[in-house]
Amino acid sequence: MPQISINSGRLLEDMSRLRTFGACGTGVVRPAFSEADIAARKWLANRMKEAGLEPVFDPAGNLFGLPAGDRPCLLVGSHTDSQPEGGWLDGAYGVIAGLETARTSIEAGGPPVAVVSFQDEEGRFGVLTGSRIWSNALSLAEADRLADATGRTFGEVRRSMADLCTGDFLPADRFSGFIEAHIEQGPVLDSAGEVVGVVDAIVGIRSENLRFRGQQNHAGTTPMAMRRDAFQGLVAFTDELNRRLAEIVTPASVWTIGHVAVHPNAASIVPGEVDFTVQWRDGEDARLDRMREVIIGAAEKTARTRGLELERSAYMAVPPTATDDTLRARLEAAAEKLASGKWRKMPSGALHDAANVSRLMPVAMLFVPSIGGISHDFAEDTAEEHLVLGAGVLAEAVFKSQ
Repeated sequence: MPQISINSGRLLEDMSRLRTFGACGTGVVRPAFSEADIAARKWLANRMKEAGLEPVFDPAGNLFGLPAGDRPCLLVGSHTDSQPEGGWLDGAYGVIAGLETARTSIEAGGPPVAVVSFQDEEGRFGVLTGSRIWSNALSLAEADRLADATGRTFGEVRRSMADLCTGDFLPADRFSGFIEAHIEQGPVLDSAGEVVGVVDAIVGIRSENLRFRGQQNHAGTTPMAMRRDAFQGLVAFTDELNRRLAEIVTPASVWTIGHVAVHPNAASIVPGEVDFTVQWRDGEDARLDRMREVIIGAAEKTARTRGLELERSAYMAVPPTATDDTLRARLEAAAEKLASGKWRKMPSGALHDAANVSRLMPVAMLFVPSIGGISHDFAEDTAEEHLVLGAGVLAEAVFKSQ
């Protein structure tokens, strides 16, 4: 078996080039199917081709780089789209580390490695849209009906890539397993002075869109006791929710009201409607189910006591995911070889494409530290030496897995 040694300069150069697409200060604005996202995917496809891989865009906009031959190989990668205000490493690191691993393996005569950048991981049209479609958790027809915050549908915007998305969906048996490298997006590794995390499980996630509908009215002439204020309903719901959930959750459970839209959103009008999302995460399916019961119960109580109507839509659930023992052991061995005493096994509190891919094949994940635990923010960053080390761990594990 030949020895593998990644080209750290090439890795960092590719990382720097990718961050120019949609650059905004120290971060990026590269939502799925935006001009910046499509330009980045075209560039990445060319880099794959230059590395000796065949770039293939499937109908959902997922980009694969395939090695020569048809025997099953490991798939590595992540995503390259960003949050509306995103960091430069979220997802992008796993794709470029995967590309460097595949490229180095070709140069060293190692095993074939495929690379992927899944589309819309960050949820412009839902959570992990591209990998949900590819893993058969969501049909393309269903996905095409999903709409973003502006009302544009997935089907509409993916037509902007019609000239690129000429390939079919790749069969899962083309790959023997999937490894996703990622920044941690949390403070554990950085605060502990550790440099690699090997993921043993990915938490489950649930989300639902809710609406309180009250009565829009004049802000100066409507007595407080007679108001059906939808926004005040949201405030009351938040207090009720926090109180009720505190009785059933663990310190690792989290829940978030992350998107709020008030109508008509005017200073002199009592709000008649408020739309909001509730998202919750935990490592156990049963607790996720119980949390949903509490969330809906709190919303129903709030609506009933404040004279509001409650509407619910767009419920989504991804179960907790355990990583594969064999692939995880190879990552652990690689971490011990390259970062002895400075790595740990840990869960992922963030959701990743690997959770969907696990429906099709064994999966594993590794983390590198996020400085200050910051992510989903322009300030997101990781030390260069940790980016290089993490890619080295990935390459070492890939070489030993086939």
